[in-house]
Amino acid sequence: MAGKVYLVGAGPGDAKLITIKGMECIKKADVLVYDRLASPRLLKWMPPGGEKIYVGKLPDRHTMKQEEINQLLVDLALQGKTVVRLKGGDPTIFGRVGEEAELLRRNGISYEIVPGITSAISVPAYAGIPVTHRDYASSLSIITGHESPDKLDRSIHWDKVTNATGTLVFLMGVAKIGYISSNLIKHGRPPETPVALVRWGTRAEQETLIGTLADIEEKVKAANFGSPAVIVVGDVVKQREELKWAEELPLFGKRILVTRARSQASELVDRIEELGGEPYEFPVIETVMPESAEKREAIASALTKLPEYDWVFFTSVNGVEFFFRHLAELKADIRGLSRARIAAVGPATAEALAQRGLMTEELPARFQAEGLIEAYGDRLLPGQKALLPRGDLAREWLPQKLTELGLAVTEIDTYETIVTGEDDVELMKLLEEGRIHAVTFTSSSTVRNFLDILKRMGLTDPLPLLENVKMACIGPITQQTAVEAGLTPGLLAEEATIDSLVNELCRWNEQTKNR
Repeated sequence: MAGKVYLVGAGPGDAKLITIKGMECIKKADVLVYDRLASPRLLKWMPPGGEKIYVGKLPDRHTMKQEEINQLLVDLALQGKTVVRLKGGDPTIFGRVGEEAELLRRNGISYEIVPGITSAISVPAYAGIPVTHRDYASSLSIITGHESPDKLDRSIHWDKVTNATGTLVFLMGVAKIGYISSNLIKHGRPPETPVALVRWGTRAEQETLIGTLADIEEKVKAANFGSPAVIVVGDVVKQREELKWAEELPLFGKRILVTRARSQASELVDRIEELGGEPYEFPVIETVMPESAEKREAIASALTKLPEYDWVFFTSVNGVEFFFRHLAELKADIRGLSRARIAAVGPATAEALAQRGLMTEELPARFQAEGLIEAYGDRLLPGQKALLPRGDLAREWLPQKLTELGLAVTEIDTYETIVTGEDDVELMKLLEEGRIHAVTFTSSSTVRNFLDILKRMGLTDPLPLLENVKMACIGPITQQTAVEAGLTPGLLAEEATIDSLVNELCRWNEQTKNR
């Protein structure tokens, strides 16, 4: 039985500008056939084991001819596969979706066209240019700037197009900007008509070039302003200075790699996006319940003795979450901790405990193990019993220090940290092209695993590839691990919190803008 093909518009570049239906199609695809302009982040929504086939095109070279792409879709569908053909923007606007659909129809293959947000409107919007405006333009034309090479005559009727609508938007026309501007002037548009070119709109690399029909060709040459870019012609371009907004966001222009476990990355990813940055998720760790019988027996033993503990030290949100998972699994009674003092290493850990009804001692001034001893040292007495529910890779400093102070310490590995992360061709491409601007590390294990995964992907020495990438660490221990691994010291959060880490990224971006 033949499969089905979804011809999906990926939107202009920002991964969140794909439609819900488009996202759902990707999540059920067996094969993803994708273009150059589709966001790499969208590829991560594919089911595990799905096949990704790149068929991107550059102005001067094509990975695969259009006829071959058409046939590829047919062949894959005839194998019974669910295929998503992912195209930048909207597939029906100069996307050659008609040719692909025609061949599918002729071969009796079921398909759907899933519209996307066209770059013709969204990219100017991200540059602060509304394509219509009551005072400037009430009509719009969208025109291809890259005509089929086999056409014997020109399909653009300049005498009709030039003054037919208030705003003209040209797609794929950067290489022909001189041809476009000269024809518009020749057929009646004033030479002083404003023109904007917006390159890589809605992405971290977004750039805008402003000129007029008279001088835009020279400006494009002087700036070496290449594709992909949307060209906007008309008085609406005047609105940019007043309405531009994306460039004013504190993380605009930065693509930031997030190495945190996917289950915990949402807060950091959301903050980066809210502030105008482009997060790229590449989780290098995953936290899981311990499997060994020995560790599980130790956990069960500790949780049956909750009333005996004077202190319980939580050094991470993971420690809290997995502690309560074990409580539920063992049906242990949380009321056993009624006499214990609860210590949290920082505000996020304290909040995770508060959500479960456990109030903590005052927070330490430093959000790390050393800070706990500084905060509670005078209350830590010989003979007291302390429970440390934490991960298998946690530092030994805290239990050793508590033991030195005379406390009886019980450590339990409530979770284990394992290496995750698939080989990511798109990430390697971004790193090689210098399009990753910063990497965030939220633990020592994220540093070690990140470098190990890069080596597994074929880099004997990943350090040269990271020379111009800013390293952002959540705390001094994580930064020390990065330095010991050979990475250049970068940004260090003032406090070991996501907000503090993001604030440091914003300060860095502001400094780079002002240079």
